Parts: sequence; C-alpha cells; structure tokens
Amino acid sequence: MDIHEKKIVHVAMFSGGAGSAYVAYHMVQTYGKENCILFFTNTLWEDEDNYRFMDEVSKHIGLEITERLDGRTPEEVFYDERFLGNARLAKCSEELKVRQTILFLEDELRNQKGLEPILYFGIGPHEKHRADNLKDFYEHFPLEPIETRFPLIELFRDDLDAKGIIRDEWGIDLPRMYNIAEQLAVKENNENAKIALKNGIKGFSHANCAGRCVRGGYQHYALLYAIWPERYQEQEDMEERFRATLKKDVSILKKNGGSYTMKQFREVMEKEGFEKFLFKADADIPCVCSFS
Repeated sequence: MDIHEKKIVHVAMFSGGAGSAYVAYHMVQTYGKENCILFFTNTLWEDEDNYRFMDEVSKHIGLEITERLDGRTPEEVFYDERFLGNARLAKCSEELKVRQTILFLEDELRNQKGLEPILYFGIGPHEKHRADNLKDFYEHFPLEPIETRFPLIELFRDDLDAKGIIRDEWGIDLPRMYNIAEQLAVKENNENAKIALKNGIKGFSHANCAGRCVRGGYQHYALLYAIWPERYQEQEDMEERFRATLKKDVSILKKNGGSYTMKQFREVMEKEGFEKFLFKADADIPCVCSFS
C-alpha cells in the first residue's frame, strides 16, 4: 500500500512530563481519541510518581497508554554494549527508547496495521534545537520519512504554561521530580532541600529515570546527592561495579575531557558543599528520553 493511501494515526510521544501531556490532550481534542495513540517507552528506571501522573493524565484525556518496553534496565544495556552511558552518548536511550519506537512505528503500525503515523512532541520554544534534531531524524527514518509536529512551538503562544494548566485546571499534581526540593523542604523540613530552594532550584529539569539519567551533569547530580542521597549512592555503586567488571577507567561525568567518577564528585561535595555545583554551566543535557 502506498504511504499516501494509508489511514493517518496521530501518536503522542508521551514522556511522562507536562509538555507531552498537554500536547497529547491537544491532539485528542483535535482529532478524536479513536484516531490517536498515547505512546510510552518504559526504561524500568522511572520514578514511581511518574506512573501516577501518567495514569491520571491518561484518564483525563480519555486515552489509554500504549506502552512498549525492551525489558532491560539502562544498567543492563550498559553491560550488553560494554559501554557506560554518559552526557555525550547514552546507549540506554538508543536501545530502550529509540529502538522500541522504531519497532512500534514501522512494524506494528505501518506493516501490520497499514497505518501512517504522525508524531507529536511536547518540546517548547526554548528547546527548538531539539525539535530540529527530531524532525531531521524522522525525515531520515529507516524506510519512509515520518511527519513530526511540535504544537508548543508551532501553534501556541510562547508563554503557554502547560504545568500550570495541568495543575490548576485539570487538578492533576505534576510529577514530584519537578518540585521535589520544594516538597521536601516544606513537608519534611529537609535542610538540603531548603538550600536548593534558596538557590532557586525547586526540583529537576526533567522527570526521567528517577534522577539517575546518565545525561545529567554536575547540577543534576548535585541535586540528586542533596535530596536523594540513596539514589545517588545507587548510581555511584553501579558505576563502580561497571568499572571493576570491565576494568575500564570510565565514568558518567567528565572533567577536563577525562574520567570523573561519581565517587570523586561525592567526595568533593562532602568537602566543599553541593550548593556550589547547582549552577554549573554544563548542568543538564537532556536526551531523547525527554520530550517535555
């Protein structure tokens, strides 16, 4: 069947964030839920509150989540690839997100069901470069190009407050990772959270992988160390296991072009304080996992 003869299906690439949630709502309102798919690829590292948020959004817009998963965690991917993910290259997103998406779009939708997908992303105007990269990727798709749309850039005013709309109009609490420092400061009187909040940091910039995203930089991991030290320790332990098993001097973070381990970074923060790293220039490099 010619690609132009196939029935169109509108697919919201649902990251579990506010931007992609609002775009999914807009898509369903525009085309009807019978012509839409709410698509989520699960890394098995998600924060438990992400699932709560996604379930509530799904119910609000009246569209069940279509979930696909590889079955491996990012750590298992690192061992299989013999490569530790870092800010420059993350095989976990390639295997757990991109590969699962390609299989779904090309095999399930196009080949098995004879449908032609149009993809919707929750990327805002401040991240237009990411939209350009995604557009370019899907224009050079394995077989035929796939159309991509970015409503937050193409349709809405620059100051659209998706988070405010979801919280105040839909009555749905945002994923806690967006304001976890604020929550812990108020509810648990957490001193580190208070320091982060005093420095204008309410939470993480995205809700991926429960704070263990390997593409997070100094700021990201300084915040993780401050408010969820147990999760930081999990990441440090994972890195140390990988280094010992493969006998390689590799690390998630980098310094002066070389290896800089989570252990080394923790020891510096213990000595100098985590707050000095909250505004590190290379703080956050979001990967393909983040569409919000």
